[in-house]
Amino acid sequence: MTNRPALPPEIARRRTFAIISHPDAGKTTLTEKFLLYGGAIQMAGQVRAKGEARRTRSDFMQMEKDRGISVSASAMSFDFEKYRFNLVDTPGHSDFSEDTYRTLTAVDAAVMVIDGAKGVESQTQKLFEVCRLRDLPILTFCNKMDRESRDTFEIIDEIQENLAIDVTPASWPIGVGREFIGCYDILRDKLELMDRADRNKVAESIQISGLEDPKLALHVPAHLLAKFLEEIEMAKALLPELDPEALLNGSMTPIWFGSAMNSFGVKELMDGLATYGPEPQVQTAQPRNIAPEEKQVTGFVFKVQANMDPKHRDRVAFLRLASGHFERGMKLTHVRSKKQMAVTNPVLFLAADRELAEEAWAGDIIGIPNHGQLRIGDTLTEGEAIRVSGIPSFAPELLQTCRPGDPMKAKHLEKALMQFAEEGAAKVFKPTFGSGFIVGVVGALQFEVLASRIEMEYGLPVRFEASQFTSARWVAGEQTAVDKFVNANKQHIATDNDGDTVYLTRLQWDIDRVGRDYPDVTLTATKEMMV
Repeated sequence: MTNRPALPPEIARRRTFAIISHPDAGKTTLTEKFLLYGGAIQMAGQVRAKGEARRTRSDFMQMEKDRGISVSASAMSFDFEKYRFNLVDTPGHSDFSEDTYRTLTAVDAAVMVIDGAKGVESQTQKLFEVCRLRDLPILTFCNKMDRESRDTFEIIDEIQENLAIDVTPASWPIGVGREFIGCYDILRDKLELMDRADRNKVAESIQISGLEDPKLALHVPAHLLAKFLEEIEMAKALLPELDPEALLNGSMTPIWFGSAMNSFGVKELMDGLATYGPEPQVQTAQPRNIAPEEKQVTGFVFKVQANMDPKHRDRVAFLRLASGHFERGMKLTHVRSKKQMAVTNPVLFLAADRELAEEAWAGDIIGIPNHGQLRIGDTLTEGEAIRVSGIPSFAPELLQTCRPGDPMKAKHLEKALMQFAEEGAAKVFKPTFGSGFIVGVVGALQFEVLASRIEMEYGLPVRFEASQFTSARWVAGEQTAVDKFVNANKQHIATDNDGDTVYLTRLQWDIDRVGRDYPDVTLTATKEMMV
């Protein structure tokens, strides 16, 4: 839509994006440095902190601190120059990919972090495909250039081949590993030099006029300069120039090189995001799409986090505003239940710290504390019955039976599991026959996280045991056909936490047999959240 009106300045300055990567590529460290440059924190933390070094802000669960990984997406808002950045840090671990998939429905762009030594890894590829489905603009940051890394052209080739996207260099590294001294900023004709001594110091910039400038030789050792000039000539001849249009439609990604640990290259990436990143975009919804400049407020829940503050047993729904100007105390209609709710204490996140949000604009992410009314996929509007679509729920790949350590505590366990199900952390199925609950997740590590969270947050030791079932499918079709199918297959039937009918299977053969014997019934591996 090219003839759309210009966005109100307050909305146009918003940049809402997620950081995606394979585990260990340095995503959480990069998030910390973003906060550092945004002036949100004075000293960036480290994922594995020793002694005086601070812990990271975006990993707030005990388990994240112990293991040095992020398991739950966290949102942070901060100002950078004249822009407002809303950053969502996603778990990189493939066992938490569903949380990440859903998070990507709530952002307008993604920053893909790649490890300079490892290049494109499997999880990066998976997440990238999700961005592809949604044509999300992608900006790439090649991290860890101060360690032994691969040849720059090799990295760029790999991204182009594996991810089928045009890559344009926004900066070019000078030297690698121990000899890495900095980057040449192609977009703004600057030489950026890295300071290895102080990790929280912004790199030094030297403005140069073109590659023939004698100033280059003063700062770059001769052997590195010769190699750099040769590479940059090749890059200019072989690689496309930055085309802002192609970036916004998702067919081209600019790549910056740097070292997040040494705060190097991060500011250039942030400048790029501010200059070339997309403003808040139109949101797909039924029966019509939502444009950010609309006066009426609409927003949708893409994540629910229970017990962020264990002292208060609270549940916070993360709401992405799709349009309008929200003010604290507004009454919004909850489309699924058609009830009105007054949003009296919305919060803005600064990692684990939060403050009351007096106002928010389209593009912002706010938290709404609630006691179970809001679920993933819910839409809040100023009265219009409109529903944001495209927030998926996936069939779990691993199923286990969950039992409480103390049989008398079965009721408590049910409550705890339902909370996690509503949070989207797991699928919980209640079989029609037999006792206990079957818990389904995408990755094995989630069982450990669930067990440790149920014990810490509810004081309930639980054990997970192997289940006879291996996968679950949602059952859809005409009511009479579904009833007939359910009656004939009772030992395989369960209900999920929304009360929908689920068919639990042991083998692919079961699924094929249903397709053959019950042509009026469809089994699906995904369901749209909250119809």
